[in-house]
Amino acid sequence: MNPAISPQQLRRQIRNRQWTTPTSGSASGYLQANLVMLPAAEAFNFLLFCVRNPKPCPILDVLEPGQTEPVIAPGADLRTDLPRYKIFENGEFKTDLEDVRDYFAADMVSFLLGCSFSFENAMLAAGLPIRNMEEDKNVSMYITGRSCRSAGPFSANLVVTMRPMTPQQAVRAVQVTTRFHLTHGAPVHLGDPREIGIDNLDRPDFGDPVTIKPGEIPVFWACGVTSQLAATSVPLARVITHAPGHMFVSDLKDEDLTIL
Repeated sequence: MNPAISPQQLRRQIRNRQWTTPTSGSASGYLQANLVMLPAAEAFNFLLFCVRNPKPCPILDVLEPGQTEPVIAPGADLRTDLPRYKIFENGEFKTDLEDVRDYFAADMVSFLLGCSFSFENAMLAAGLPIRNMEEDKNVSMYITGRSCRSAGPFSANLVVTMRPMTPQQAVRAVQVTTRFHLTHGAPVHLGDPREIGIDNLDRPDFGDPVTIKPGEIPVFWACGVTSQLAATSVPLARVITHAPGHMFVSDLKDEDLTIL
């Protein structure tokens, strides 16, 4: 974690394999993004899934087939500038790796979707705890029992991130994050995880478990990993995504995209 590093420096370190860890807390103040790459033939239906489910899948950028340099980060390469990727073939996980140039095809469309890491700077400025950063862990992510709206062949249950805090801090977190509409906005649930279909907070589906201290409650935000579940709900020949927590860091400032 290096909050002072610039997005350009961070991407350069990632491309040179000097940075291979999650990006939470890094390049503080800059928008981070989830990545999904899939065949152009299914791009419209996937775009429709994101439009129908804007809370977990807020669209930041969509590239033309075969393009790898996003508008929100000139000079970047989506095939090399994330710390870790996941490859799926025919709907099944195949491997994870640090460079996907050998897997990216000319007919693939890349989607960049908002990430909750982007409002962490505002939370810290408000004096709110971010436990995974305190414990140097990846954020805890869980698959809920809530179904998203399907689109064409794509479907998924909502995935959430969890950050523990006191009830008073949770109220403040709602106030702080509501205006970050392109990075999931306000929490989707506070308190009892069983109400959203999560049985055990000590066993996240992605990321790491974190300490919940006495007097704290779990606070849940929609998570872009939802898009990964949707993209792999169909047996497409190949889908490329970020590895959870290993995001693309753009040149956009968090505060530039908030609701004032």
